[in-house]
Amino acid sequence: MTGQVVVVTGAGGGIGAALATAFAARGDRVAVNDLDAARAEEVAARIGGLAVPGDAASAEGIAALLTTTRRELGAVDLYCANAGVAPTGGADAGPEAWAQAWEVNVMAHVRAAEQLLPAWLERGEGRFLATVSAAGLLTMLGSAPYAVSKHGALAFAEWLSATYRHRGLKVHALCPQGVRTAMLDSTGEIGQALLEPTAIEPSAVADAVLRAVAAEEFLILPHTEVADYYAARATTPDRWLAGMNKLQRGLELSGATEEGHR
Repeated sequence: MTGQVVVVTGAGGGIGAALATAFAARGDRVAVNDLDAARAEEVAARIGGLAVPGDAASAEGIAALLTTTRRELGAVDLYCANAGVAPTGGADAGPEAWAQAWEVNVMAHVRAAEQLLPAWLERGEGRFLATVSAAGLLTMLGSAPYAVSKHGALAFAEWLSATYRHRGLKVHALCPQGVRTAMLDSTGEIGQALLEPTAIEPSAVADAVLRAVAAEEFLILPHTEVADYYAARATTPDRWLAGMNKLQRGLELSGATEEGHR
């Protein structure tokens, strides 16, 4: 599986940079995408990849990314829809936060698949990796837009696999919990309280991805305990929700949420 053409969005840092580094190290030709051109170029230079900065959420941005990659590196074998945003807040987060979460965390995947599928289905093979987060399997206290949009990302990845698996499409859903990235730093007190104790390095996530891709596994869980949480959510939802609410109350009492200051 080495020597393939791999596109990684949001690859200027964090999980994306770790994925780009890991794929390049195994001998793949990697297109490094990020909104921050300087960061994309820095990662690409370090790993011997191709910097293709731009907006990987818009149809136009994805078209430009794919056009450049195909021209410079060849047909895309693996597309890693990794770019994401994590706005905080609940139902009152505001229309801009909800729209951004939906556009970047869900519609970016839909638009990429729309443009990739014709070529992949014609040749009978292709691979799509969606960075979903454990929030897509469970939830994320303190960020309704993130939790809801990540559920959407997981649902779309599942739909892709169920619909096109027999036509050669391989799909993976990457669902880590806390990872030591700038996104974790930006989650504030709630994110730190919930995720920092078990946070892992981006390189550990990339290692889990390489293993799962080789094993043709759909669900990638760098934090293996998430499987147990997911099972509890499915089989004992009231108990699971009571436990999550207990955690919420603890955050409020500790002052880690706005409610804790009221």
